[in-house]
Amino acid sequence: MTATGHAASGGGNGRAQAGTVTTEVPARLDRLPWSRWHWMIVIGLGTVWILDGLEVTVVGNIASRLSEPGSGLPITDAQVTGMAAALYVAGACCGALFFGWLTDRYGRKRLFMITLVVYLVATALTAVSFSVWWFFLCRFITGLGIGGEYAAINSAIDELIPSRYRGRVDLIINGSFWLGAMGGSLLSVLMLNTSIFPQDIGWRLTFALGVVLGLVILLVRRHVPESPRWMFIHGRSEGAEQLVADVERSVEDETGRPLPAPARSITIRTRKSTGFVDIGQTLFRSYPRRAVLGLALFIGQAFLYNAITFGFGSILVKFFSVSSGTTGYFFAVIALGNFLGPLLLGKLFDTVGRRPMIAGTYVLSGLLLYVTAWFFGQGWLTATTMTACWCVVLFFASAGASSAYLTVSEIFPMETRALAIAFFYAIGTAAGGITGPLIFAELTASGVVADTVLAFCIGASLMVVAGLIAAFLAVPAERRSLEDIAEPLSARAAAASPASGARPAPGAGPAPEAGAT
Repeated sequence: MTATGHAASGGGNGRAQAGTVTTEVPARLDRLPWSRWHWMIVIGLGTVWILDGLEVTVVGNIASRLSEPGSGLPITDAQVTGMAAALYVAGACCGALFFGWLTDRYGRKRLFMITLVVYLVATALTAVSFSVWWFFLCRFITGLGIGGEYAAINSAIDELIPSRYRGRVDLIINGSFWLGAMGGSLLSVLMLNTSIFPQDIGWRLTFALGVVLGLVILLVRRHVPESPRWMFIHGRSEGAEQLVADVERSVEDETGRPLPAPARSITIRTRKSTGFVDIGQTLFRSYPRRAVLGLALFIGQAFLYNAITFGFGSILVKFFSVSSGTTGYFFAVIALGNFLGPLLLGKLFDTVGRRPMIAGTYVLSGLLLYVTAWFFGQGWLTATTMTACWCVVLFFASAGASSAYLTVSEIFPMETRALAIAFFYAIGTAAGGITGPLIFAELTASGVVADTVLAFCIGASLMVVAGLIAAFLAVPAERRSLEDIAEPLSARAAAASPASGARPAPGAGPAPEAGAT
């Protein structure tokens, strides 16, 4: 197979040999100044986390209403928060892995459209649930769509955003989950008010509003392009060159000045797909320390969040006599603190650096949760001060948790990116959504202060351990091209091919030794 690549910015005569292509596309994307085009990507792709936050929060808040006689659905509170939640988590894990594999194989754009449609259809069908089994099935399919979104969207964002902005943009977009959570909390208070909506209608309209929001996102997302990085690796180099050239022209028109010349080129050997064996060997043989880092970050944040958020409502009700009808307001405040963390700290991940910021946010949030547990154990907190403590903890924890997604999406080769995100997301989600509730539900529901303190300490300990691991293993990826952080497998193949005569691209080193970071 012969591919054609362009060697000059905006077009030109490329150097191509059998099965290889030399391109400046990554460097051309990384040198772009921030523009309206980048805002279109952020709005089109980033809003999915708002949907996820809305979904998760709404279901938790409507559990009591669904279980009441007259809701139109013969379901218990335990079934909503137990079986339905577990099926949503299971769907998210399966969706991440399945759609993550498809994303690496068939492209980012095709899959981030498909997964959003899956979410929309499943949510619409949830709104018209007529039986318990139908509700459970729809929750599983909704999870499939949301899990698939994570892999497709994170891949596309990191491959389209310039390297000097990648950290803050990724963190803020992942942190926008909490805007959805905040909206879901306030929305549920309104929609479940029986003086406004009938008992069997309000919760259905809540899901319907999620569909409306998703449709708006779908319309915006139609204009988001395929990743040029994915395109040239999969033999579509001419399309990638044309896409980047169009973006460059629009940016130059917007700024009124020419773009600087790209700093480097890269030679790759085109491929149709990457097998699971190659992916497994890459993650655990070529980059074992990075794999340990990814697992530590995802599991740590999953347990900390479950230690706090899984039982926050029962803690407020049992220990501070807060009405169950008003816990949504407290959660909205916590959600705001979660969003402000990535928003205000995100820039530091690009300037101060990944390693100090990832380690710092993980360790600091864990230590602050220890302090909160001690205050709570001493009986020094009220519902308001407890919420304030949670806000401070989660301000730092949210930035750290968002950096987990950023980390696994940029430290592995291009061909494995979506499935790597999916794998670590699935492990973290399973740990937080299955193991976490099994541990924390028993502790926070007991009504014993010492049990809740123990729940906090478990989450804090795993967060601190993850932070210490990051202090040693985190990769200094700030302001670096994705191809410099992890050389694409196709570049290695091009360099190793005797027939191609190609050489490694400038700045691209040899295949990492086992244990390389």
